Amino acid sequence: MRRDVFQAIADPTRRQIINLLSNQSLNLNSVADNFDISRPAISKHIKILTECGLITIRAEGREHYCEAKLETLRQVSEWINQYKLFWTNKLDALELHLSNQDNTENKPNN
Repeated sequence: MRRDVFQAIADPTRRQIINLLSNQSLNLNSVADNFDISRPAISKHIKILTECGLITIRAEGREHYCEAKLETLRQVSEWINQYKLFWTNKLDALELHLSNQDNTENKPNN
């Protein structure tokens, strides 16, 4: 199954892992120490994040360190921005419409 960045960020634990790693590189045990779930469960989340390109794992001797690759989140940002633009335009049009209605209602009748 092909995973994408949207699947990765859909899970709250994975979002927390990304947030944790955005500040520093941590080994797998250090990542797991921040959660109240099993290490195998954390490993599964790490695997999904790696498959989606949101983190990389580098080996340093016997340790494996996780690092966030936040540029992958650009895809999410671009997707959100298209809807942000859509809703901004809709709300601007609504504001203009309501402003025109207020002006019409406040005109003195002759």
